[in-house]
Amino acid sequence: MTTERLDRVALLVAAGQGSRAGGNVPKQFRIVAGKAVLAHAFDALAMCDEIDAIFVVVGPEQEEEARRLLIHRPVAAFIAGGADRRGSVRAGLEHIAQIGGAGEVLIHDAARPFLPPGIVARLVEALKGAAGAVPVLPIADTLVTDDGGVAGATVDRSCLRRVQTPQGFRFEAIWSAHQLWDSPHEATDDAQMLQVRGHDVKLVRGDERLFKLTYPDDFQKAETLFASGRRMCVGMGYDVHRLMVGEELWLGGVAIPHAFGLAGHSDADVALHAIVDAILGALADGDIGSHFPPSDPRWKGASSDRFLAHACERAAARGGVIEHVDLTLICEAPKIGPYREAMRYRIAEIAGIAVERVSVKATTTERLGFAGRREGIAAQAVATLSLPALF
Repeated sequence: MTTERLDRVALLVAAGQGSRAGGNVPKQFRIVAGKAVLAHAFDALAMCDEIDAIFVVVGPEQEEEARRLLIHRPVAAFIAGGADRRGSVRAGLEHIAQIGGAGEVLIHDAARPFLPPGIVARLVEALKGAAGAVPVLPIADTLVTDDGGVAGATVDRSCLRRVQTPQGFRFEAIWSAHQLWDSPHEATDDAQMLQVRGHDVKLVRGDERLFKLTYPDDFQKAETLFASGRRMCVGMGYDVHRLMVGEELWLGGVAIPHAFGLAGHSDADVALHAIVDAILGALADGDIGSHFPPSDPRWKGASSDRFLAHACERAAARGGVIEHVDLTLICEAPKIGPYREAMRYRIAEIAGIAVERVSVKATTTERLGFAGRREGIAAQAVATLSLPALF
């Protein structure tokens, strides 16, 4: 079975047992800061707009647990892995090849739950001129050889780098490297396999937060990072829609009987649109038009609660909490007072927050401007989010 070729996909490798990490649960399934390590890694990849689809490789007996931990997430496919990491990656690449392949693939270890913004963008840029690219960090410590427990020769660290994931590749190049691999020595990562085929692998700047959970102490480090504090982010949204005869009037997710309704590509709920932009603004994640372009027929007449739910999911994927939403509607009519509480409850319901965190206000322009002439309704919103200081 083949499908349309994807531009760029991610392969999340989560098939290991992680015995060095200790415990009775594979490390990718262990809970860190209230969420499975696998879910942290998936959500970080899902936040990258450069990635079209995410495939997850799991052990033969692990799929049920992986599905439970990634429920409601857009997993392109769960793939049964092999006996070792190389076998698991090969299984994933083979699956992608069978459904049409991809232009590029990012291969990421599920045991690296922290993927700071910018890493994927740097890899994508590097792949414009190479078949492979990996994030790396310099070595800060002095390096010596171990001669039977005695310090031996000092190793020059100036040219040494620590290699991280995700590693980016042109799909056909890395798929070919896996198919042709016949070395008696096991490769410790995919970039080595590409180099053996004569391809250059570019180095991009990595990040200390992109460490791999390997030993028991690493889990305490991860908990500490998540608990090291949160930062408050504030976003502002503003939207306007024209009032027209024959349109329905939706404000704050509530249908309001009125002689005029708001015109737009979707249901034109100006209130929810402003809140969506405020949340996306707090995340520095574009605007409603970039996520739901009006040129896309899928959103013709769409209910705006879908847009708000999407923005809230984007916040949650980053570990964000919507602390408060303050909405102001600007219009001469209809009167907002009778519907204020219904709007508050509906906005809170969509966003999954307490109604006490939602404020809805209304004002007029003293009959000045388009709102004063009853030509349209405007809305402005301020959203306050708390996000992990890590990102």
